Amino acid sequence: MRRLVPAIPGLWLALFVAAPLLVVLALSLSWPAEGVPPFTLPWSGEEGPNTETYALALGDPYYRGAFLDALLVACGTAGLCLALALPMALGLVRAPSRWRMPLLALLLLPFWTGFLPRIGAWIGLLRDEGWINTLLQSAGLIEAPLPLLYSWPALFLGMVHAYLPFAVLPLYVTLSRLDPAVQEAAADLGATPWVAFRSVTLPLAAPGLAAAFLLVFIPAAGEYVIPELLGPPEAQLAGRVLFQEFFQNRDWPVAAALAVLLLLVLLLPIRLFQRLEQQP
Repeated sequence: MRRLVPAIPGLWLALFVAAPLLVVLALSLSWPAEGVPPFTLPWSGEEGPNTETYALALGDPYYRGAFLDALLVACGTAGLCLALALPMALGLVRAPSRWRMPLLALLLLPFWTGFLPRIGAWIGLLRDEGWINTLLQSAGLIEAPLPLLYSWPALFLGMVHAYLPFAVLPLYVTLSRLDPAVQEAAADLGATPWVAFRSVTLPLAAPGLAAAFLLVFIPAAGEYVIPELLGPPEAQLAGRVLFQEFFQNRDWPVAAALAVLLLLVLLLPIRLFQRLEQQP
């Protein structure tokens, strides 16, 4: 029985991580075919594995552009989240102890609501007949509705709203572990609050900043729902292209190859995040 307990996590990973990855890898090497399902497994015929899917995914400018745009959007989302999360985390750390738990609960409050209803709320706010345009028109600030929905600002607004807590929490944990005596010593030596923050707090919080960036960047790189519901039509990111290949074009081998390549691209930041987690 004692030997079985340590094997449970390995069995869980094998069933729910390794097995799906092997299925996707096998699907990426399959041949497209007419019928249901729309592919032929590489070992079921005489043709062998199909490597043309990877050649197409790597060689087609459309797919390369989708991956590049996805990485740029993920970087922009992570950067915006860090810019907002750092003062929020500092405010949480420096707040009176009796207020910290209520403030953390408010931070996590969006997670108590479903993801799609939150995106639907942004659609209601940003559409031409939404609250924002209605208030601006009622105040006489604009004559015609602003094209807020299905735009790049709407996309980043939804992304930051969805992933901001993932940046605040690791920063809060890192900053709460800092010794206040270090900042007090910097102040005693004549450092202004800004100089003490720049020369003491930021360097000590660097691991938390990096972890917060990666914790937002990794899931944002493969995001599909927010670009689809809030983003402009030209925002053909990796997640949207993968969805289109799988469900609209029904080219499952190419879709699986794109998924494998996206995972390979994210392996480096995932490994960096794991190393940051292991640091004391």
